[in-house]
Formats: sequence, C-alpha cells, structure tokens
Amino acid sequence: MKTDIQIAQETVMQPIREVAGRYGIAEDDLELYGKYKAKLTDDLWEQVRSRPDGRLVLVTAINPTPAGEGKTTTSIGLADALSRKGKKTMLALREPSLGPCFGIKGGAAGGGYAQVVPMEDLNLHFTGDFHAITSANNLLAAMLDNHIQQGNALQIDTRQVLWKRCMDMNDRALRNIVVGLGAKADGVVREDHFVITVASEIMAILCLADNMKDLKERLGRIIVAYNFAGEPVTAADLHAVGAMAALLKDAIKPNLIQTLEHTGAVVHGGPFANIAHGCNSVRATKTALKLADIVVTEAGFGADLGAEKFMDIKCRMAGLAPDAVVLVATIRALKYNGGVPKTQLSEPNLEALKKGIVNLEKHMENLQKYGVPVVVTLNAFLSDTEEEYAFVRDFCESRGCAFALSEVWAKGGEGSGALADKVLQTLEEKESHYHPLYADEMSLMDKIETIAREIYGADGVTYASAATKALERIERMGFGAMPVCMAKTQYSLSDDQTKLGRPTGFHVQVRDAYVSAGAGFVVVLTGAIMTMPGLPKSPAAERIDVTDDGVITGLF
Repeated sequence: MKTDIQIAQETVMQPIREVAGRYGIAEDDLELYGKYKAKLTDDLWEQVRSRPDGRLVLVTAINPTPAGEGKTTTSIGLADALSRKGKKTMLALREPSLGPCFGIKGGAAGGGYAQVVPMEDLNLHFTGDFHAITSANNLLAAMLDNHIQQGNALQIDTRQVLWKRCMDMNDRALRNIVVGLGAKADGVVREDHFVITVASEIMAILCLADNMKDLKERLGRIIVAYNFAGEPVTAADLHAVGAMAALLKDAIKPNLIQTLEHTGAVVHGGPFANIAHGCNSVRATKTALKLADIVVTEAGFGADLGAEKFMDIKCRMAGLAPDAVVLVATIRALKYNGGVPKTQLSEPNLEALKKGIVNLEKHMENLQKYGVPVVVTLNAFLSDTEEEYAFVRDFCESRGCAFALSEVWAKGGEGSGALADKVLQTLEEKESHYHPLYADEMSLMDKIETIAREIYGADGVTYASAATKALERIERMGFGAMPVCMAKTQYSLSDDQTKLGRPTGFHVQVRDAYVSAGAGFVVVLTGAIMTMPGLPKSPAAERIDVTDDGVITGLF
C-alpha cells in the first residue's frame, strides 16, 4: 500500500498557470512561487468582485476520534467528483500548521487519492504565510517590551500584559516563561507566554480581513495590555500597525494550488478550531465563489467547533451563506463513540454502532438549526459491512438528511460520485435559509449559554470568578455585541474529552475570557484547553527525513 506522500510525489502536476487558466485567471494575476504554487493578486479580486457568487458547500464532521474521519480528504474528493461531472468547482481550504505536522496528527493535505499538491510544500513552509504571521506577532511583542524598557510612556501595567509571543510549533516548555532576565539593559523582568501561531489573533485577523485597509484597522484595535488605570493599550498606541502590515503584505493574498486531479484549490490561512475560529480566510472563500460555480470549503474539527464558528463568526462577519453542509462520519468512529476500544473497531458490531450514532444525530440536529440542508456521508473502510451502511443510511434519511457513501481515499473523485450526486440534488431541490444561532444584541453570557445548550447539549454554564469578571469588563468596554469563539476540546460535544457519544447532564465550565478586538470576537476558555500544544512521546518528527537527492519522506 502506497503512502500518502508516495502517491503525491508520483502525481504529474500541471503548471499552476494552466490550472488558473481554466478559471479565467490570467498569468498577470498570479504571483508565482515556482511552477506549482501562486498567490492571487489584489487586481484579480477587483476584476471579479462584481460577479455573482457560486454555490457554497461546507464540509464538517462528527467529533474526531483516533479512528479518523477524513474531513479534508472528503472535501477534496467531493470537489474532484463535482469537476468530473462538468461543474466548475474550486476548493477553499486552510493551510496546515507545522505543529500537528511534526506532532501526532500529521499534515492536512488530504490523503490517499484525494490530496492537494504539492503536498510537501503545503505541509511545510508553503508560501511563508505562517512565518509572516509569526513575525508580525513577535514584532508587536518586541515593540511592547521595548516601550516598557524605554520609559513606559503609556504606563503599561506589566502584570496585565495580554499579548503573547508565538511560534508555529508544539513546544510546551514555552507556555509559561520569564523574559527580561539579566542586566538592566536586557529589559524589564515579567512573566510571558507563547501560543502556537494558529492561535495568534493575527492569524484570525488575516483570515477575517477583506483588504489591506481592513487589515490595518483590525491590527490597530488589538489590545496588548492594560495600563495602571485599567484602560486598554492597543497596537495602534504602540505605533506598530504599519510595520506589522508590511510583514503581512503578501501573506494576505490567497494561494492557489491543485488537487491530484487538477481541480483548483485556494488554500489560505489556518486558525485552529479548538482554540480559534477554525476557517480559511474570507478572501479565499469570496474569491473562489467568484471564480467557480461550486466552492467546497471545510471547517476544523467537529461541527460543534468549526461549523458553529463558520456559521456564527465567519458567515456573520463576511456576509456569506452556505447552500449545503456535508457531515462526514465513519462506521469506525461511530462504534468508538459507542464504547468500542480502538483495537476492536474493525470487528462488526451493530449494537455499538446503534449506541454511538447518537453523536452523529446531535451534529445533524445542530446543523439543521442553522437552516441549511445537510448531506451525511460515510467515509468507507474495508472492514465496514453492508448491514452497518444500511443502518446509518436509514437513520439519516428518516431524520431528513440525504445520505451517500464515499470512497475518496482509495478512488479519489471517482469514489465520491454518489456524494456529488446527492450534493447536486440538494443544491437543486432544497433551499438554504441560513441564519446564525444567536443575535448580536444578546449578552455575552447569553451567547455562551445558547451555544452550550443548543450545540453542546449542556444543562447550563458554570463560570469561574475570573471568567465572570472578564466578561463584565469586556461588555463595559463596549465589545458585548461581538460573537463568541469557544475554546473547547474537539474530542467531545462537552468540555470533557472523555465524554463520548452524546453527553447529557453536564455543565460547561468557563474558566476565563478575553476579547480579540482586532479579530472581532470574544474568546471563551473552557476546561483545560491549551493554546500551545506539546509534542507526544513519539512525535511524527522522528520519522520525517530527506534523502540524499532531496526527496522528503515520512510526511503523512
């Protein structure tokens, strides 16, 4: 059996100019990064912005399990299948982080015969967007500490510094550090922290900004600290905006690559969905909608995180409205939710499937609350049985959701033909009545309560005293109308990753909150969610190498 990277490396890619040409993109509208990668220019957007939008299809999934669901793989295979059926289709995906690539999760370029390429480039440095975001983040941190060192004219309270440094790597040793040690000239001693780049507010800002003007306005609103009077100090107060924008000048432009079957893929931005809003950039999605008849996009982790934030944050801010949602599951993952150990998931077990399908059921119900038609797809495995397929099909169709089997990992676009037919039928026959879950004017606590009860199935919310004070302060500062971005474990509908299936009888524990004023949402921290992950005992980095002739091995 060939590995993902072997399949990707054996593919004969088309020059990106040829891929772009099929979408009416002229060579002058590409900024080339070699033969197979390009950025789309600002001029291209000005040319296409008045065109009508294509149809937008969101791909999401049940809560992730060790069995794997294949959400990105399904997105890619679906786009290829739609292209095979003569539909002008484009993907709009996130860029992978180096953290999971070298950690435990692996890359995010799809898998098997449903991948985007060049796979190695995408999973590693790509076009440098994440490095630019890291640099802009850390420039702001450096200017903040320098301001304090040079006399602290803004009277920044070093005990109330909010802005953290970042790097695109899992490194638990940097979660809590002390800076400024040494001589007087080495800075003011204070506690500091690192987050992974995908959790930086600048990542969220880049992904939500419409243009350079909007980007700079958002950067200026970043709250980096509070002064001794308790008033916010912003990036604009530190005169950091212009230099940060200069570092992000190219990173704000979407990237174009291709699938194994040469469908165009606009890949841009990459906030995590468990600690950020989990969607690719607004610019990428909007541009793709002007270039194609159907755009397939995805949102990170399960529908309780990525899809909720796609609907309640991204669509709300960008004026987007999805026409259909594809919800990905596997027989193996459903049995895992039914209590089967991961070592026994290949064994037929209809009773465990019946018990675990409640996780899928809850996600179906949640998505229908947004008024968008839902198609459920099962990512097929050889160990699955026809009896198991029939049970899931009947379960979904009896609840008003279309159903299709998908075999994209083994067959690429060909293996997603049935899913593509269901999606096309849904787009033709069912009208989307998208609406967000909650209104802007609701209080922050009411928004949190709504998500906890309606999406997670909680009985209510319990707030630590720090969280209550933070939310009250945020509302006093005038940010109460913002949507909330829940930082929660991806492994459960609840905030306890050990609660599988469809948990009941629990309260969500909110321990703190802070405002991302530039991004335009309030981050709510639940449980023990980490904004700087750590490496596992045996990280994937141990198995990645380069041959003498420069071929990368071990990526997956």
